[in-house]
Amino acid sequence: MKSKIKVFFIIPNLYAGGAERVMSFVSQNLNTAKFDVTLIVIGFKKDNRYSITKIPVIYLNKKRVLHSSMALIKILRKQKPKVVISAIAHLNIFMGFISLLFPKIKFVGRHTIVSIVDKKFKAENKKPIKKRLRKKLRRPLGFGYKFLDIIICQSTDMYNQMKFKSKVPEHKLKIINNPITDNFNLKPEATKQDDLVKFITVARISKNKGHKRILNVLSKLNYPFQYTIIGDGIEKDNVLKLIRKLGIEDRIVYIPFTNEVPKYLAESDFYLMGSYSEGLPNSLIESCSVGTPALAFRAPGGLNEIIEDGVNGYLVDNETEYLEKLQQSHHWDKDLIRESVYRKFNKEKIIGQYEELIVELSTK
Repeated sequence: MKSKIKVFFIIPNLYAGGAERVMSFVSQNLNTAKFDVTLIVIGFKKDNRYSITKIPVIYLNKKRVLHSSMALIKILRKQKPKVVISAIAHLNIFMGFISLLFPKIKFVGRHTIVSIVDKKFKAENKKPIKKRLRKKLRRPLGFGYKFLDIIICQSTDMYNQMKFKSKVPEHKLKIINNPITDNFNLKPEATKQDDLVKFITVARISKNKGHKRILNVLSKLNYPFQYTIIGDGIEKDNVLKLIRKLGIEDRIVYIPFTNEVPKYLAESDFYLMGSYSEGLPNSLIESCSVGTPALAFRAPGGLNEIIEDGVNGYLVDNETEYLEKLQQSHHWDKDLIRESVYRKFNKEKIIGQYEELIVELSTK
């Protein structure tokens, strides 16, 4: 009988987030007849937002990735996996250096986001760091990543940025999109009894996610609406402050975290995205998977690979166009919206691509 391929997935923590959701989902859905999978979490079990029941989980109980080096090295030496897959940039860099100690193991880093190119955003959020220090801080990304065997890119934008800007060799790059996870079922037929339009955003609350420009647009709408914001983050207080300043508190529903995201997406009329850059946004794919169309600003990171103009939503260039789209009427076909993402991001296709990559690496 052929032995299973031993695979480790490594993640800093299992907080609520796209990378955490994808890593926990993929690791639990590989073919158990072919793969012996273990998930290693640098952080603590008490911080979990995602249930892990199908595979063994090892918690290192470390507050920082840098503090986990000896524990990781010990586990890798003892268990000798064939393939190690990590996610999130600082952990990928860290694993790149650890890979030098294990030449027989193949190390894969799942990259999570592309650089912001919006000039206005950069100007407003530029920190007073000397040029030489900025250059020094940028250097470890390419240096650490170069030791990895493969870098998984979530989108073509990410692939091109890693290839042309970060100068990663093409043979080390692999595009694998994010999968649609379970529980995102097509919404029932609409039974609206009022004129209230329901908007929703599910995202970490940070400057990059652009909540403020969404709120600025919504404050100009002349019809009744409800905007649900699901997520938490360092910009939460500033976002709530802007809501009060704009005088739209009575139209906002704020939920820091919930396990009922599919329900909220299905109850909404439109998913709103304000991001200045993305990797391949799970929440946008998931919204379309339940039949809810999306409106997003044009930005790097695979948005154009998800949104098909007029089929499952719109991409716009500025706040004026964003407002115009929200004021237009459009008949949306929920079945077409769902099909637009399922043919590209279905679970079977994406999990299959991970399995093919692991098998290929394990034979080298």
